[in-house]
Amino acid sequence: MVSSGLAALGYEYINIDDCWAELHRDSEGNLVPRKATFPSGIQALANYVHAKGLKLGLYSDAGYLTCQKQPGSLGYEAQDAATFASWGIDYLKYDNCYTDGSAPEQRYPVMRDALLRTGRPIYYSICEWGRDNPATWAPKVGNSWRTTNDIHDNWTRIVSIADQNNVWAEYAGPGGWNDPDMLEVGNGGMTNEEYKSHLSIWALMKVSKKLLLT
Repeated sequence: MVSSGLAALGYEYINIDDCWAELHRDSEGNLVPRKATFPSGIQALANYVHAKGLKLGLYSDAGYLTCQKQPGSLGYEAQDAATFASWGIDYLKYDNCYTDGSAPEQRYPVMRDALLRTGRPIYYSICEWGRDNPATWAPKVGNSWRTTNDIHDNWTRIVSIADQNNVWAEYAGPGGWNDPDMLEVGNGGMTNEEYKSHLSIWALMKVSKKLLLT
């Protein structure tokens, strides 16, 4: 991020997606970073990232399991939020797999409140894939909300997502942003001209001010 020049252009978050945790919590119910991947733990990684002038994001789920069947945060919101804050996390992507069947409008505010109680500023990214039209309720809950299902590295999908996201443009503004999913620029599935258009469309739309690269 720094050596490539992206940090100087305003990209500031290093985000870790699913599969960062061990398959089981510890004896006190705490999430445990995967030892083989993060031998020094997440807090040490956060310290390293912060020393570079960047911020660290992490992933969890508003269900019993994450989408890749790691431990989810449903029922552990307060404990997990405190853990994230103690590690120095700056951003939380909160997914929507393996839930109890209740509406996202009921589950997502629980983690919002837990994060606020930690006293640490943590960007809260709601990821319920646009199922319950989050633009209509999520501005009071999170900092951004996914408006569509997952992105794919092809032009047809890019156009489809842009059309879907545009419906919700009027709901976005400072402090609360539409999120049409991350950028696919450079991943190999499109031409350079299509990638340029992809980045331009994401920048022009009223989407999350934090454009995410894969």
